[in-house]
Amino acid sequence: MAWVLLFIAGLFEICWSIGMKLSDGFTRLWPSVITVAGLIVSMGLLSAAVKSLPIGTAYGVWVGIGAVGTALLGMVLFHEPVTPARIFFLLLLVVAIVGLEATAGE
Repeated sequence: MAWVLLFIAGLFEICWSIGMKLSDGFTRLWPSVITVAGLIVSMGLLSAAVKSLPIGTAYGVWVGIGAVGTALLGMVLFHEPVTPARIFFLLLLVVAIVGLEATAGE
């Protein structure tokens, strides 16, 4: 169950990071509200997950999910560059996330 909570926490990390961009420096109300709500949910779920997962592993997986998801959405929503090198390094992050999970020793 902790891994499910951690995965959902990572999805909410994507939510708040994209919301931060959309809030335009917290000058737009609803994107700002969504950003803060996403941050609270993400941190709460991370906190619940680390009760039974190693903190280093959980934090690395959480940040990795957020980084990969945010980078991909940045490419789609904000037309950030899509290059073979960026895709390669995002794939490396996915490998690292899977590796951390596989070697967590749970």
